[in-house]
Amino acid sequence: MSVLDGKELRIVGFLCNWCSYGGADTAGVARATQPTDLRIIRVPCSGRVDPLFVIKALLGGADGVLVSGCHPRDCHYAAGNFYARRRLEVLKQFLPVLGIDDRRFEYTWVSASEGQRWQQVVTLFTERIHKLGPAPQLEDAEPLLRVADMALTALRPLGTGQKAALDELKAAVKAKLPELDCVIGWQQGRDAAHTVPLFMRTPEDVDKLVWGPFNVNNPAVYLPSFKGKKVGIVVKGCDSRSVVELLQENLIRREDVTIFSLPCEGTLDMARVDQELGRYKIIDKVEYDEAGVTVTADGTAHRFCMTDCAQGKCYGCAMPSAVLADESFGTPVQVTPGDAAPPELALLDSMTLAERLSFWRGQMERCLRCYACRNACPMCVCRDYCVSDSRDPHWMTQEDSAREKLFFQTIHALHLAGRCTGCGECQRACPVGIPILALRQQIARAVAQLFDGYRPGCNPDDVPPLLGYEVVEKNILERDWK
Repeated sequence: MSVLDGKELRIVGFLCNWCSYGGADTAGVARATQPTDLRIIRVPCSGRVDPLFVIKALLGGADGVLVSGCHPRDCHYAAGNFYARRRLEVLKQFLPVLGIDDRRFEYTWVSASEGQRWQQVVTLFTERIHKLGPAPQLEDAEPLLRVADMALTALRPLGTGQKAALDELKAAVKAKLPELDCVIGWQQGRDAAHTVPLFMRTPEDVDKLVWGPFNVNNPAVYLPSFKGKKVGIVVKGCDSRSVVELLQENLIRREDVTIFSLPCEGTLDMARVDQELGRYKIIDKVEYDEAGVTVTADGTAHRFCMTDCAQGKCYGCAMPSAVLADESFGTPVQVTPGDAAPPELALLDSMTLAERLSFWRGQMERCLRCYACRNACPMCVCRDYCVSDSRDPHWMTQEDSAREKLFFQTIHALHLAGRCTGCGECQRACPVGIPILALRQQIARAVAQLFDGYRPGCNPDDVPPLLGYEVVEKNILERDWK
């Protein structure tokens, strides 16, 4: 029974073998009075504590999780806790978007000689968890389905891109084509209201290249499969950030990639377009003007205004032009300075923690576990070794439960921490329209706040923040628990 009043709660502790576990042992040898709620898991180093350990514990029923390691600058492995500090701080700011109170998770530093300090840390944390009470469980939350408000003001003019210098782009691609194995772009799909990826190998293929609001796919997803070959790629601004991030992580080589770009005026939310069109036999015609698109299907005209029907990511996009390009065409689009919250994230910001938990319960019950989000992501390059498919270690079951589905989504989001370029392909590819991009956007917001406005995919020479560290972090406290 806990030394605190009331029922013993479920608290998981990940303790560094060299310091904090020794500190807990020192406290035990000294017969220091401690709460018995804590269940200790000894790890080689705090740097070995993957944020997924914490998420799995909290989603699995733990009321609190404590991570403790060597003091900064005293790590047995020199820098393990420096890396841990960045990852765990990002995790702490990520938890609320799931509906989990961030006070249920803490990390700190205790050395092997600090038995008294360990007693203080574990007692204070246990008292905090007892005040919060048993953690709400996803399975107990009442499903809540709510739709994001898409009536937002864009940071830049949205249009259909019909004045883009497409002919100049095609001429440049044809001129470069003999030097390349392939150039990736877009072509018309099953009808004029949809596009699919285009792999150009001949001048005739280049003639199929299209540009406009239906170019929703991110062609950067195909680049790793062309590693070692000479390949060209036509990009929008958001696509170019994915290319840059692949360069940052050495997943492709700069000398192998030729980048062609045009300024983007926005892309349509194809889920809303398809819903409006409904079931049809044939697209009669597609007409463009500067403000939108009119699609006539089975004799019925449907009007899609760009300011009303663009993808959510387009409203807050501040990079309509490529951040890196070998050949650029057209006039750059002017961006209005500002910081617009993405609609899906704005929706979650307006909710309480309990409402967010209910929201994800409702959304995950709709999830098919088709993994389209993973397959469409240009940064998700370890598909042959994906933790969702692995049986050694067996992180996930095939159970059709909201908890397992949410765990997969948090795995995907955390694997993209400091790497996600916000292209939105995960959400666009979802066949049931789950707003999973909000999870990545929350992490991106935390990374920007902690690391001086860092945005992935903007500079090929940058090191993603979670792949490095600073001995003294500007925006992260030392967690001294004084």
